[in-house]
Amino acid sequence: MPPRSAIPLLLVLGLLAGCGAARESGPSGIVSTKPAAAAATSIQGRWWTWAASEGENTNPVTDATGEFCDRNQPEDVWFLAGTFGGTLRRTCRIPVGRPVVVPLVNLTGTDVQCKEFMATAKGKATLDGKAVTPERLEEENVVVTGAAGNPVTGEEGTSTSYACGLWVRLPALKLGRHTLLIRGSSGDFHTGVDYTLIVETGQQA
Repeated sequence: MPPRSAIPLLLVLGLLAGCGAARESGPSGIVSTKPAAAAATSIQGRWWTWAASEGENTNPVTDATGEFCDRNQPEDVWFLAGTFGGTLRRTCRIPVGRPVVVPLVNLTGTDVQCKEFMATAKGKATLDGKAVTPERLEEENVVVTGAAGNPVTGEEGTSTSYACGLWVRLPALKLGRHTLLIRGSSGDFHTGVDYTLIVETGQQA
């Protein structure tokens, strides 16, 4: 996603996956890009509302360690966040059975801004050392609802915009520890996270 200073302006103007089949990649985990629980037609709007649903101090996008990655998670998927620029290391505990969704680089704005953004968008991801093919989601009209004091939309309320980006979507990972590395860029904006994902039984969102 773009630097936080750019997002309120994009919201005024108009306002964190090719579809491959899931496949197992050996004992370490699953490498795929499209779990059935997260439809392409809705995932961008859902992710942006999730990212905007928490205030500055506990927001998963500004989180430097991963301690807030469980905030406001839906029941059918587990969202992960990128950054407002730069690379971080995070550790996140995930309940077993949840598909994982994360943007490599993404934007909300006008349809024209999305076209320009996607023209230079690049991204890559690896899960437990194995490359994951990202999905390219072009401009899609979405509704985003933000909480007061959130750093994503900058304000409380609901807005309509276009969303676009490069995404990774994984079926539920096996129990245990996994390493997910994500990198994304568009133009001179670069973002990345080195995630340690710990999949546990009995973990609550």
